[in-house]
Amino acid sequence: MKTFDVTIPVLNEEPTLARQVEQLHAFLKTHFPTEGQWQIVIADNGSTDRTLEIAQELSNRIPEVTFVKVPRRGVGLALKTSWGQSKADIVGYMDLDLATDLPHFLEAYRAIAEEDYDVVYASRLHPKSKVVNRPFKREVASRVFNLLLKTYLGVGFSDGMCGFKWLKREVYPELHEAGAQNDGWFFSTELLTTAEWLNKRIYELPVKWTDDVSSSRVEILPLAKRYINSMIELKKRRP
Repeated sequence: MKTFDVTIPVLNEEPTLARQVEQLHAFLKTHFPTEGQWQIVIADNGSTDRTLEIAQELSNRIPEVTFVKVPRRGVGLALKTSWGQSKADIVGYMDLDLATDLPHFLEAYRAIAEEDYDVVYASRLHPKSKVVNRPFKREVASRVFNLLLKTYLGVGFSDGMCGFKWLKREVYPELHEAGAQNDGWFFSTELLTTAEWLNKRIYELPVKWTDDVSSSRVEILPLAKRYINSMIELKKRRP
């Protein structure tokens, strides 16, 4: 039986935090009833609303929920902080909007715990994936970005940006040392890139993914500029 931590990076999520965490908790409790096998880690990275207060309340009320407070904003920083203090066999993360259907977590867990994969990532671009409610401009931006990754970094994975990734905790220090160090969103892509560089066993998971447009704060052009700069920096660190 492998233990696991599910990290949810959050920033100013006061309206939906409790509801979404309780939904995830109910799902995991149903499928993994063994006490002490898992926990949900709410990683707050600079919220200015009641997000941290709600996270503390959830932690006090639900034994399997805990939280970490990150000193400044950054999804990558939130994940690195959470995983750096984890003692679980498997670590990973998902977005608070639960865009990736929860049953896919069972597939991800089996791929690592039973089939001995090192890293599992969800792909919205897999031919068997079903993507719901995604705006056209996001779809185009995602495909262009992933094409840039393949062309410039020479990677083979299909979707570097999807917020649903899992890995053996024992391989995380190797990925970090190889270049998975970004404090922002690009950290998610660095995980897969460095895993490929190190010849880790990677499992591509086709998923049903529902875009929650109302909750998104992503601005495509500024994000694209940061990603391109991050790609340049990452290529310099290639072993």
